[in-house]
Amino acid sequence: MIWLFVILLALAAFGVMLVAFKLPAGGREAVAAALLLGIAGYALQGSPDEPSAPKTGREADGMDGTAVVGARLALRDSSIPPTDRWIVVADGLARNGQFGDAAETLRIALRTDPKNAEAWVAMGNALIAHAQGQPTPAALYAYRQAMAADPKNSAAPFFLGMTLAQTGDYRQARDLLAGMLKNAPDDAPWRGLVTERIAQLDRLLAGAAQ
Repeated sequence: MIWLFVILLALAAFGVMLVAFKLPAGGREAVAAALLLGIAGYALQGSPDEPSAPKTGREADGMDGTAVVGARLALRDSSIPPTDRWIVVADGLARNGQFGDAAETLRIALRTDPKNAEAWVAMGNALIAHAQGQPTPAALYAYRQAMAADPKNSAAPFFLGMTLAQTGDYRQARDLLAGMLKNAPDDAPWRGLVTERIAQLDRLLAGAAQ
């Protein structure tokens, strides 16, 4: 299951359009709806579990490193790009598909500052991308550390929730996303996407209860 990274790509695209093209408030819902239709089409027609072609060169051909980094940046609580030198270096490595090297670089940042929530989130994303989209205990740990370091960080509960959903823990995933909406400003650009993810989790929970 790699639908987590399909969602990441959609968030990254939304963030780029919002910032680069300065979408007016009235157009945001239309763009979000278009992205959601794309995700739905992928879910219905795509084959994410099909084996990929043999890897050549970079570690993660088939993982879009720019989208992975962009998704995290789209969920940041500040529009100012990261200035931490280790995160900047790690993001550059991740954009080039070198997720293992990015994770190692982030370990340096976290040894220096164990309370660096953004570094923990970036670490979780790098570990999942390195595992070709599969959830790992180390990634879950990284997201939880990010939440503990900064309870107001919006990226940490989103990525933790999406990862838990991949493991089948729909209830906890929903609770995390619902908490995001409760604490988010009304104009948060990702509200629509998170609301749709909650609706999908509700359907999964209802199906499991039958």
